[in-house]
This record gives sequence, structure tokens and C-alpha cells, in this order.
Amino acid sequence: MPLLNEKALFSDGTSEYRQPAEPKPYDMVKLRFRTGKDNVDFVYLIAGDKRIPMKKVSDDWYFDYYEAEIQVTEKRLNYYFEIITGTLVCYYNRLGISRKADISQGFFILPGFKTPDWAKGAVFYQIFVDRFFNGDKSNDVKSGEYSYIGEQVERVDDWTKPPAFMGVREFYGGDLRGIIKKLDYLEELGVDVLYLNPIFVSPSNHKYDIQDYDYVDPHYGEIVREEGELLKPGEQNNEHASLYRSRVTDRENLEASNEVLKELVEELHKRNMYLVLDGVFNHCGSFNKWMNREKLYQTEDGYEKGAFIAADSPYRNYFGFRKEAWPDNTHYDGWWGHDTLPKLNYENSEKLKEEILRIARKWVSPPFSVNGWRLDVAADLGYSLEYNHAFWKEFRTQVREVNPEAIILAEHYGDPSVWLQGDEWDTVMNYDAFMEPVTWFLTGIEKHSDNENLELKGNADAFWRAMNYNMARMNTPSMQVAMNELSNHDHSRFLTRTNGKIGRVSHLGYAAASEDINKGLFRAAVVMQMTWPGAPTIYYGDEAGLCGFTDPDNRRTYPWGREDHELIELHRELIRIHKDYTALKTGSILKLNGEPGFIAYGRLYKKEKIIIAVNESRDRKEAVIPAWQLGVKDDETLVRLIETDEEGHSLEAENFHTEEGMLTLWMKPVSAVIIKNLMTYQ
Repeated sequence: MPLLNEKALFSDGTSEYRQPAEPKPYDMVKLRFRTGKDNVDFVYLIAGDKRIPMKKVSDDWYFDYYEAEIQVTEKRLNYYFEIITGTLVCYYNRLGISRKADISQGFFILPGFKTPDWAKGAVFYQIFVDRFFNGDKSNDVKSGEYSYIGEQVERVDDWTKPPAFMGVREFYGGDLRGIIKKLDYLEELGVDVLYLNPIFVSPSNHKYDIQDYDYVDPHYGEIVREEGELLKPGEQNNEHASLYRSRVTDRENLEASNEVLKELVEELHKRNMYLVLDGVFNHCGSFNKWMNREKLYQTEDGYEKGAFIAADSPYRNYFGFRKEAWPDNTHYDGWWGHDTLPKLNYENSEKLKEEILRIARKWVSPPFSVNGWRLDVAADLGYSLEYNHAFWKEFRTQVREVNPEAIILAEHYGDPSVWLQGDEWDTVMNYDAFMEPVTWFLTGIEKHSDNENLELKGNADAFWRAMNYNMARMNTPSMQVAMNELSNHDHSRFLTRTNGKIGRVSHLGYAAASEDINKGLFRAAVVMQMTWPGAPTIYYGDEAGLCGFTDPDNRRTYPWGREDHELIELHRELIRIHKDYTALKTGSILKLNGEPGFIAYGRLYKKEKIIIAVNESRDRKEAVIPAWQLGVKDDETLVRLIETDEEGHSLEAENFHTEEGMLTLWMKPVSAVIIKNLMTYQ
């Protein structure tokens, strides 16, 4: 018996190795395991308290394939594999090969848990609405329309002006009509799903301080009726903000704005595209009609007294007022201590919980039919972990009852596994199993650009350790819909990270964000984004070369007329490649190589065998890649689909041949390639 070929051992949770991949309770599930050809004596499936012999059912040039069936119940099933060859016994689990049997690291099945098929490997596009495109100037915020955090708001007339250091009161005029007008561009780019930062009535440009959850902000929608005056210069009392009050409390404006959202959804669905909204349910804003600290709703018909206005307000227990709050009402719990962000007090208000669940159902139901929620700071919703889990279980049940195909994805940092047990969230914004390891490997810069760790730059071992551990925290259906971002509204733009500058715009200045950038590293990152398991998510403008340090500099306007057309074309081609191959959307991933400055991995689905190689270093590198691990046979021809480097990208095809299952590549400095098998065969 030859030595155990450990690199031949493989299984995962994809449909090639688990059928069905998302079983229902009491389904029979066929599990598959791969070994080297004629290399092992026995394979056992260890599932729960069962040890089931696996039967060899097929083989090919390099591998034998074993199968076993097991019936699941309604409960989670943990499993792993035991491999015996001669006197050697080893195990295979989510982290790979182990000498110890450890069910805690086993694969797992969550019967009845299913993520939406439309989201698996879908290309998302995140839009910070105010900065994307101004499609209707008549709804623009006017300078002096109201006061926000002590100063009057300002309309910015120069679309190209970078956001001010404390530019939360600046409005550039982007709106939903602007998105509708740019749908042709987004469709041609290859986008499947739009994720919008908050769009509901709110006084800020980021809108994470929601004023009215039931309506789209008329500044994003449509203003059909308005009256009143602007504040006088220096005036900060919002009781005098009569123009703002008429714009955002008038039912005609609010209903018209909701109609614009319906129009956007209808236009998206006509194109087989989808929409995900931002759900900010941990806190609201002090402007909120339930709180009404700014007294905007005090004289308006149809609105109850706000909790800040009256002790007998029907919304009194929606918030955590302290005993000393009355009679001046000034002490309540704010998110991270911010009094403009009153924290919602779920544990003490069943009515609040029911109201938020109603809102959650409303927007994913007809006539709006939005396709899901991204949940802001979801793990911090209540005051206890126990309450949070109970709430999200009910949230999932109610949302899925009205829209079984709605996605529920959460903002979360750290291990998400306790939230991904099949009855709460579908998935997360994938910081730990994508954004951070990619950022450290390619740039050595932290995602805020606040610090550096050059020991992680080009460190393939650290990259693979981080990826293996964090990917293992998620079940495969969750991984396949995870938001794989390079940038977003909370972190610096990835292109800026490539310049190695540490700090923020307040002391580095605006120009520094685009100085000394390395587009070769950015191109390599996009190659990884479009070939890594999950849903690649483009932050608006990244594809056009937009730069910026962290918030608020990462919220610059989309550079219409100043785009980097090569980068847009790169994204378009990589999205096309991503969509052309099931292997890149829902296939298996295998580590093929890792050495200083270089990584290679494969994606595999049936006959599709794709190799991705990335050279982070500034040196030309010879790389020998074990293509046989994907099943690429001896002397097989492979073809290059795309190559990127510091100069640009090329679609020029080049053929390669394996020798004894090994592929030799000469990689340019700071480059990436995607290569696939040319032949199709049984």
C-alpha cells in the first residue's frame, strides 16, 4: 500500500459532495468523499453516533470516490470522515486533515435551511444613494432647509467636491431616479443585485438615523407638494424648519416617494435583477416620529405625541428613558452614547417589536416586493444575547412567510456561526473570510487604513490560515451568498489601501487617497473577488477607480465623466467570467499553492476546472501548481481566460500544458491569472 496521498482527500458541502446540498427534514442525503486512486483501504462516514462504511462508487485518473447515505432529522447533523490505510488512521473535517476525531470541527447539515438560489454567487452592487447619481434635482435638499447636529444642512452644487471631514450635513442630490436612469449601465456591467444604504426618511446623508420607517425619504423619492420657509442664517431651531416639515411629513410626498421605490423594483425585476434594503433596527434617529426630539411632528395631523415630548406618549417605552429624564426628558440610551441615535428598547416594549416586524414584512411584500434585508449592527439589537437570538428567529420566520425567497444578511464582525444555525440569518457581510485576509495579503494595510502589518503582506501561510478558519465557521449555503466586498461605506477604498498610507483624510488630505496607488494590486483583488466562494459585492465607484480614506472620504460621488474605463472593462470581463462558470459561483474551492508573495487556488464543478494564481510580489515568479488536485490529467491543455498586471489586463488566450499533473507558470510582477481546462470529457 503506497503512502497516504493527503492532498487527494477532499469533501465539502457543495452539491458535488452533498446531495441534496440543502436537505429538508427527513430527507435521505448522499455524502461523497474523494481519495487518491487505489490509495486507501477504508472510508467511514462518522455522523452523529453512527459509523457508516462508505462504498467506492467511481474513479478517474487520480481519484476514487466513496459514497454513503444517511437520513437527516429536523436537527443539525454533524459529520466527518475517517480514513484508514494500513495501520494509519486519520480524519477529514471542515479544517481538512486531522489525526484526531473532533466532531466540533465536523461538517454540518441544517435540515430545512436554504439560502435563496438567486443570491448564490450573485454579483451585488452597493450604492450610497446620495453619492451615486442625481436623477431629479427638484427633490434636492436645500441649504438651510433644517438643522442637523447643531448646524444647518447644505446642498453641494459641485458634484466633484470631496466630502467635508464632518460632512454629515452635506447633500449632493443622488436619489432613486438617479439609480433608475443608470440601470442600463449596471445591467451592462453584469450586476445582479443592488444593495442600497438606508433610503427611509432621515435627516442625515447616511440615513442610519431613521425618522420614519414606513416611507422612502422624499429627497430620494419625489416631492409633489411643499410650502414653508428655510431657516434663517444661523437659526438652529427645527420647530421653525417649516419647509423640511412639509416635505417629509406630508402624506402626498411620502406616498409618491414610495411609488418611486416601486418603480425601481419593477424596473429591476424586468431585468431579472434584485434589490436588498438596509434595515437599521438597532436604533433610530432623534428626529424619529416616535421620539420627536426636534418637535417636527408636534403640530402635524395624524401623528401621536413623541416620547421626548410627553411622558404619556404611546412610544414612551420604545426607548430607554432614565428615571431622571422627566420633566426635561433629556436622558435616554443612545447608540454608542450618541443622543442623535436613540437605541430602541425592545425588551420593554412588545409593541415596538411588533412594529419593527410589521415594517420588515411590509417592504418584502407586494406591492414593494423588495428581495431582502441587510441588517445593520444586527448582533447588538437588544440588551442581551438571548433576546437578540429570539428576535432574529421571529424576524426570519415572519419575513420568510411573506417572501420565501427573501435574503437575510447581517453586518457582523468576528465568528458568525451562532447566528448561522439555519433559523436566524442567511449570511453576513464577509469581513473575516474575505475582505480582511485579501486586504492583508495584498496590501498589509488594515481595512480602515488606520494601521499596517507588513508581516502579513504577501504572507500566504497567514492568508490560508485565516481563510480556512473563518470559512469553516459558515455552512456552505451561507458561504455561497456571503457579501464579498473589497470596500464599503465604513472602510477605506481598496484602491487607496494599495498606496500603503496610514491615517485618515483629516490629517493626510484628500489628494493622498489617490497618490502612489497600485492598480495592479487592485486588479488582482478584483480577480480574487470574482473567483472566491460567495457573492462578489462592488462598492459603487470602485469599478471606476474611485479612491478615498475611511468614512466620510469613502463616500465620494461616483466619477461620472471621469471614470477609469480600463477598470470598468476589467470588472465587466471578470463578471462575465464569473457568470460563465458554475465552478466560480457555487463550485468547490481547493488550495493549490501558497508561498511568499504567491497564492493559487482552484474552483471545481463537474467538468469545469479553473485555476486562479496571484503574484503579490514585485518580482517575476515561477510557480509550479499541482493542477492534478483538480483532476486535470497529464499533458492536458489549459487556456488562460484573463491576465492582470500593473499595466492593465489582457484577454489574449494562451495555452498551457501540464506535465505529470503539474502546471508551470511564469507570473509577472503584481499579477493575477485565471486559467481553465480546455477539454471536456466524461
